[in-house]
Amino acid sequence: MKTPGRAYVGGRSKQEAINLFARHVSSGKAAFFESAGVSFALGEREGPYLWDVGGEKRLIDCHCNGGVFNLGHRNPEVVEVLVQSLQELDIGNHHLISEQRAVLGSMLAELAPGDITYTVFGVSGGEAVDLAFKVARGYTGRDKVISAKGGYHGHTGLALAAGDEKYRAPFGSMPPGFVQVPFNDIAALEKEADDGTAAVIFETIPATYGIAVPDREFLLKARELCDRVGALLIVDEIQTGLGRTGTLWAVEQFNVVPDIMVTGKGLSGGIYPITATCFRAKFESVFHKDPFIHISTFGGAEVGCPVALKVLEISSNPSFLRHVDEIGTVFSEGFKRLKDNHPEIVVGLRQLGLMMGIEMTNEHCGPLFSKAAFDNGVLSVYAYNYPRVAQLLPPLTIDRTLAEEILDRVDSALGDVARGLKR
Repeated sequence: MKTPGRAYVGGRSKQEAINLFARHVSSGKAAFFESAGVSFALGEREGPYLWDVGGEKRLIDCHCNGGVFNLGHRNPEVVEVLVQSLQELDIGNHHLISEQRAVLGSMLAELAPGDITYTVFGVSGGEAVDLAFKVARGYTGRDKVISAKGGYHGHTGLALAAGDEKYRAPFGSMPPGFVQVPFNDIAALEKEADDGTAAVIFETIPATYGIAVPDREFLLKARELCDRVGALLIVDEIQTGLGRTGTLWAVEQFNVVPDIMVTGKGLSGGIYPITATCFRAKFESVFHKDPFIHISTFGGAEVGCPVALKVLEISSNPSFLRHVDEIGTVFSEGFKRLKDNHPEIVVGLRQLGLMMGIEMTNEHCGPLFSKAAFDNGVLSVYAYNYPRVAQLLPPLTIDRTLAEEILDRVDSALGDVARGLKR
């Protein structure tokens, strides 16, 4: 039976949806969730909540698809803009001058750190990172790209080469010139960076590596080192940007201006996919000889540009950013209690604003917590490259009451993890 009043949700039973998914989309994912005891097919969604098909289970979304749903699911202001946009616009044509991309690029220039004034739009984070590397290599004439061990920048070509071995190994050899150093280790970076280095890239706070908040001086020293050897500093703000840490861009917390900044996920408003590779004006010279040398058919689709503008308007509002800090304080204070309640497993909370990771005592805890959180009505995904940590990324729009409810549910989940470890 279709859910009353819904055209697309609930047209099939949950089991029918799971079976179809297994047969035609991903048998591996379906088998994984079955083996983990997680029976859930995404149905209705609204604000901070997700419902199972048929409405049998409700989850508080504390994963947000890595920051896609910073403003919650189907944020009414964002949805309204898309509906209006559809009355006038379509995808557009990437060969032509675009009023919509121009306006969005102008707003990004106004809000980006320092003297970053140019933007090329894409569809996925990996595409945005690929372009950042192309710009760096094209401008410097060098090949080497240095990234962090445990980091993650996407599953596309050059972005994949900058990631960890486990993402690359199943797909054969990668392009040369990519090396990794430990994150937050300036001595290791200094040893590797040289006059053949085109770029150094770091996520401001690596999520897949366990919400690793760097030392206050690390990115500043990386900036100085890049200047010294003539390399470009790229910051990956695909997850950390757009208010997640309490400033519009996480890199603002460290007083660093990069050469290139990539952003995405939340820029979509959870409604229309769009990413951005933003850079200083001098690097735009890479495209002067042939301005059509890089194209993205759907990148910066005109119908999606007003959505991204609305996201930037909301996310850059000082009262919005103060709210993120206030709710972040609720969590930091609440976790003192949770650490007291579960000293045998909880190490602490890794946190900057509402970019949070629950650090636990061993690598079994993250997977156990993801299942326990699900059982307690919270969607939380453990850090794949550092499974001692469970990511906690709620929508930035939640209020104090819901934050406290999440803490209570996390408290129960931690108790389940402790019992699971004993078994």
